[in-house]
Amino acid sequence: MQALDRASCDIIAGHYANRGHRIHARWKLAHDPVYAVTAELLRHARLPLLDIGCGIGLLGQYLHAVGVLSNYIGLDHDARKITAALAAARQGRFEQRVQLSSADVATLPATRGHVALLDVLHYLPADRQHSLLMSAATLLAPNGILVIRNVLREPNWRFHATRLEEFFLTVSGWIPGGAQHYPTAAEVRGPLESAGLDVRIESLRGRTPYNSYLIVAQPRHGADSSAVTRQPFRLADAKADAAPLDQLYSSAQSL
Repeated sequence: MQALDRASCDIIAGHYANRGHRIHARWKLAHDPVYAVTAELLRHARLPLLDIGCGIGLLGQYLHAVGVLSNYIGLDHDARKITAALAAARQGRFEQRVQLSSADVATLPATRGHVALLDVLHYLPADRQHSLLMSAATLLAPNGILVIRNVLREPNWRFHATRLEEFFLTVSGWIPGGAQHYPTAAEVRGPLESAGLDVRIESLRGRTPYNSYLIVAQPRHGADSSAVTRQPFRLADAKADAAPLDQLYSSAQSL
């Protein structure tokens, strides 16, 4: 999936009335590979997408821009961000294709499709992370994909750089409450595999110094699962300077 050019990033940023949101959107779209990677993963099966912790709705904006948006359901506990996301969707003239609401992760809608958790887990205590991962697994369609991007706890300088960034995000008021628990790879993989999902984990930093990882999980299918369409794809176009993801997957629906 080709990353957006500068003009397209500027158009999306222009959908936001708040100057801070415009700056945030422009920087994220220009430097963060997670949007292009997510679009590439989801384009093979057009299913409803539940975006948990959607913030100002940047993922929905990106998916609309690249023609991958189906039915987008965005949740965030910050009502101010939901208000901004709704206004931006109206400005982009695709508000009829999105459902955005302020809600806690403990009350997820009963939908079946894809699920996204982008930079969300570490804002929850460890026990709530486990519960959220188990709940997200139950919301996947048979050919649905759970896309997680999160910092993982590791003994390296990137992890400490991420903690520093989180401190400033908390002080700025962008993330009320701040980080609660940085999970290890095992803490993310364990609940998902116990829920019957296949899991792959790969570094996804892009042009950032942060210890970010892409975690992709799908329902584990037996040899007789003919209902799931399997189509090969590569992620080489997701972001030229991202971590090497093109060797991650052999097909869109099989990990």
